[in-house]
Amino acid sequence: MTDVHARSATGADVGDLSKTLGRAFYDDPVMCWMLPDADRRRRKLYKLFSALTRHHHLAHGGVEVVPDETGGIGGAALWDPPGRWRQTRGQELRAMPGLLLAFGRSLQRGFVLEEMMKEAHPEEPHWYLAIIGSDPDVRGKGYGHELMSSRLDRCDAGHAPAYLESSNPDNVPYYQRFGFEITGEITPPGGPSLIPMWRPAR
Repeated sequence: MTDVHARSATGADVGDLSKTLGRAFYDDPVMCWMLPDADRRRRKLYKLFSALTRHHHLAHGGVEVVPDETGGIGGAALWDPPGRWRQTRGQELRAMPGLLLAFGRSLQRGFVLEEMMKEAHPEEPHWYLAIIGSDPDVRGKGYGHELMSSRLDRCDAGHAPAYLESSNPDNVPYYQRFGFEITGEITPPGGPSLIPMWRPAR
């Protein structure tokens, strides 16, 4: 396995990490529901991750990337520190053009799902893993493991819990190996389920 190391992301990484996450989530059940046209999904999905990273996650210092062998971004994780997971109104407005470019008329589905996710979100202070993904070309080479371990080691050092929603049921056992436990199910009307998962403080 190639030696991989996570580092904090900077503004200069947003373009590359967004494209990597777009490839990572191309076949994700929720993204397929949001953008059922495969060609549009391939062309537009990165705009979602660019808008969310640039206008929300990056400012909180929890975005990490793992460079690949070429110097590009092989994987990325968008974490929010305790108390910072909810977007401000200003952040939502700044992200809106990118979201519209990504989803167009499907954006209403995203609003419905977002509200359901907010209702299910724990109130206890925690680190929130909003997004994690690696380029399909490097899957199985430890990129995801490095991104998970990098932040969870620090969660444990600070005795902080962590939370995520898995948009792909196939990934649930992977998260369970890191100590996450299923807490319920979030199912938007006509859409696939997300699985909320909580990792207690250690």
